[in-house]
Amino acid sequence: MDYKALADYLFPDVKDTPEDIEARFPERQLPAGANVTRIGPSPTGFVHLGNLYNAIIGERIAHQSQGVFYLRIEDTDNKREVEGAVETVINAMDYFGVHFDEGATAVGDNGKYGPYRQRQRKEIYHVFAKLLTERGLAYPCFMTAEEIEAVREQQTANKENPGIYGKYAKCRDLTLDEIKANIEAGKEWVLRFRGEETGENIAVEDAIRGKLEMPRNNMDFVLLKSDGIPTYHFAHVIDDHFMRSTHVIRGEEWISSLPMHVELFNTLGWKQPVYCHTATLMKIDEESGGKRKLSKRKDPELALAYYQQEGISKDAVWEFLLTLLNSNYEEWRIANPEADYHEFPYTLEKMSVSGALVDLDKMRDISKNVICRMSAEQVRDGWLEWCNEYNKDFAALINKYPERTLGALNIGRGGAKPRRDIETWKQACDFMSFYYDETFRVTDDMPVECDEATVKEFFGKYLASYDHNDDSAVWFDKVKAITEEMGFAVKPKDYKKNPEQFRGSIVHITNMLRIALTGHANAPDIWEVSHVLGEEITRKRLQAFA
Repeated sequence: MDYKALADYLFPDVKDTPEDIEARFPERQLPAGANVTRIGPSPTGFVHLGNLYNAIIGERIAHQSQGVFYLRIEDTDNKREVEGAVETVINAMDYFGVHFDEGATAVGDNGKYGPYRQRQRKEIYHVFAKLLTERGLAYPCFMTAEEIEAVREQQTANKENPGIYGKYAKCRDLTLDEIKANIEAGKEWVLRFRGEETGENIAVEDAIRGKLEMPRNNMDFVLLKSDGIPTYHFAHVIDDHFMRSTHVIRGEEWISSLPMHVELFNTLGWKQPVYCHTATLMKIDEESGGKRKLSKRKDPELALAYYQQEGISKDAVWEFLLTLLNSNYEEWRIANPEADYHEFPYTLEKMSVSGALVDLDKMRDISKNVICRMSAEQVRDGWLEWCNEYNKDFAALINKYPERTLGALNIGRGGAKPRRDIETWKQACDFMSFYYDETFRVTDDMPVECDEATVKEFFGKYLASYDHNDDSAVWFDKVKAITEEMGFAVKPKDYKKNPEQFRGSIVHITNMLRIALTGHANAPDIWEVSHVLGEEITRKRLQAFA
């Protein structure tokens, strides 16, 4: 076979040489030890938690080392591409605070190593497809889908490894004339790599998993599909070489593909990047009680859009994922309660190789901690941003009552143990609703110890002595006086010890006040709430029960 003639026939328009491409994308001039990483999502319109999980790893190891983090769109499967999906990826990453130094953007590409969309790099791939063909390491294959399925059925029956290799690679030894005849007859073809059965093993040092050892590739895997667009295997190797990636971060499902990628790097004489295969995101199955992989069909929390719609703070999502990514993050956070999570010294060495458990209850608890450490202004801004997108009616209330909103958010904020009332921006709308007459509702019943007559009696006495200008100490003294006058125990322990001697305790009295003012028995400090609401609203709500 005249392989050069075959290469010229298959790729007549390829004029660039491998040396031309090397010159176009030179080594990056970066500080010693700087890492170059990327994420490469497919534009399917579905951006999932795993995308963010891997993006955080890439962003951290690049930016902590003064390196480069970029976005590459892996759009080689145009059947799965959804219109507007690139913008969806970019917007989602921006929303969660993941920022790229270069790569695909909503309005084009940014950087010297593009194009950053694989379908636009077709000419680059063809240079190396032609090179491998010239070297006798790639060939056109005309096998139909039906023929390939028949091969797989035969291999299954024989209990052999599935795939096109060895005797099953029916187009390996076609002559140049046979190839030309097939193409001239209009037969579709793909370009396959010519694998070799050697019985050897390869060893790869994974930055997360340590040494991975497996059989060397013997498959005639596809390099270019029938439309001339590369498979992931071919595109990944070429792109990560010419974009000068130092680390490839991807899910553990790609480990089985390593032999193909190692084969291509070795064949093309290129330095292999450091592979980092991350653990699968798991959850506890409600039915079985065991761990299972997060499912796009079953689990809404796999989609990043879920966290946006639920209003889970992006900082909380980051902090939760960092607890999955490094086993020592929670210790660091305890030791550094006020520090920005970007200051955490993330390392690949402390990553787990077992399934990463996505526990939404834990994430929401982390979210409470994150939000309670924010200033009232930060909470207001984050909440308003969410409401502008998902609850415009509540956004209007925040804007209508700016001082009251900030006053309410300041209650219980600061100090060694700030209140943890808000866990998500969505839940904040419910929790904060009692501060606005437009959304105020009484949802809890008065204590069972306080019948209708007792309620009317208490609020009558309370309003008769109420002075909005009282400080909290004077106010509470008045409450205690009414409590005692009505035969309720001022000290809860007295009521607990001798319940028959009292109508109830001061706890029941203050619960009546909370319910009247906020609609809930569980609410912030009554005196502070009344001063955020103002005298007019406070009196109106209390008079409804007098």
